[in-house]
Amino acid sequence: MEINNNIPNNISSRTDRKLIERNRRNQMKALYSELNSLVPHYNSRESISLPDQLGEAANYIKRLQTNLERMKQRKDSLISGGQSTNIASSRTGFSPKGPQIQIHEMGSSLVIGLTTDTHSRFIFNDTIRILHEEGADIVNASFSVVGNTAFHTIHLTVGELTPDYHGVAVTRIAERLNKFIYDAHA
Repeated sequence: MEINNNIPNNISSRTDRKLIERNRRNQMKALYSELNSLVPHYNSRESISLPDQLGEAANYIKRLQTNLERMKQRKDSLISGGQSTNIASSRTGFSPKGPQIQIHEMGSSLVIGLTTDTHSRFIFNDTIRILHEEGADIVNASFSVVGNTAFHTIHLTVGELTPDYHGVAVTRIAERLNKFIYDAHA
């Protein structure tokens, strides 16, 4: 009779273990899904395996940390005095000898700073044209004028691309814009 009493207990404990394991797997699946939803996806058409999802999430976190460090360094350099010389030179009527461009990558976005004299009206328009030709999505564009100098700022994204292609697209945009500015100055 003892054997018969233990059999239902063994079946019951085995069922409990299976239920506990199923609940654990469901909870892990929900957590993986939540993590996956927080990471931007460049290839939304493909379904990715769980290890690849975790690798992508880890790489994304590393990129965010690197960008954060770079932004902190940039902030510190601007606070330490880089900004005061630009302000002082703007007050004295500084006008660049030719157009100047700065391109900063911030994650999947780019920020372009374009400095021209106020008589160079078409440089901004041609810059926008080049960005559109390269498939960039312009999020915001603004300008301010100080003396004879116009300061343009353009915020853009390069689109939903793979990380490798994103780097290629950013490089191509930078090369085209730098060549355009160089040719405009020549």
